[in-house]
Amino acid sequence: MNPHISFKQLNVFSAITQHKTLTAAAEHLCLSKAAVSMGLAELEKQLGHPLFDRVNNRLILNQEGHKLLPLADELINRLGDISLMFNDEQVMSGQLRIGSSDTVGNHLTPIILSAFRQQYHHESQSLFVSNSAHICQKLVDFELDIALIEGEHHHPDIIAIPFSQDEMCVISSPNHPLAAKSMIELSSLDNSHWVLREQGSGSRDCFMQNLAPHIGNWHTSVELNTTEALINSVAAGLGFGCLSNIAAQYALESQRVSKINVPVDMQREFWILIHKDKYQNPLLKHFIEFCVKWGNTQK
Repeated sequence: MNPHISFKQLNVFSAITQHKTLTAAAEHLCLSKAAVSMGLAELEKQLGHPLFDRVNNRLILNQEGHKLLPLADELINRLGDISLMFNDEQVMSGQLRIGSSDTVGNHLTPIILSAFRQQYHHESQSLFVSNSAHICQKLVDFELDIALIEGEHHHPDIIAIPFSQDEMCVISSPNHPLAAKSMIELSSLDNSHWVLREQGSGSRDCFMQNLAPHIGNWHTSVELNTTEALINSVAAGLGFGCLSNIAAQYALESQRVSKINVPVDMQREFWILIHKDKYQNPLLKHFIEFCVKWGNTQK
């Protein structure tokens, strides 16, 4: 590291990458906006490169900033590890920023977090829930430390570890004629209408890859960005839906919707994702190991 670069400057840089504006970064660091602006200016001067593009009062990380980000992240975390080495009262410290796709985030991650807290007595975690594509992008941008998602992932900077699995199902309104059948032929779904999640959703990707190719002339009835809205739309008769068995469980039990048995294997993996350049401090390592062990107990 350049001897003139300080950890304070790196903390400023890291905060801006997470909060996007000088004002938000200053609030997070409990510093004045002028101090944050000066810290960034000094860092850019030492490096001889701007680290952000200035767009409408927002700071967008540029190519040089992306080069620095994983190194800054590691240095900041290692400094925390040094302090931890001399703190006998606390085994793990720091905040863990977790991202989860909708199915995992709404149904599994809270259970995992509760068990993790009970075992390690660490309670400083944040959870961001969105679709798989959005979660992966935030992980690539170092806005998250780890992600738990369903579905495929294709970014070269992401390491993926399978930790559990799931099966998709097809649902309909309870009064649909196919709901009374024990098993249907796929030809019964030709010219059918479907209620789908938005682009980037793991559930939508699974439908497109595993079921849609077997259906002739299917149509999108409505596109939604939450699973609960999808279930309500199917219950209202707007079309068939394809979603996780886990997510559909309560709606099926309450008979708001019915399950349509199709002769297609729709199993999928749940994945732990981390950035390949992310420094794995003791807290992150323990959480990864915990998730893998938790997943093994569910098999």
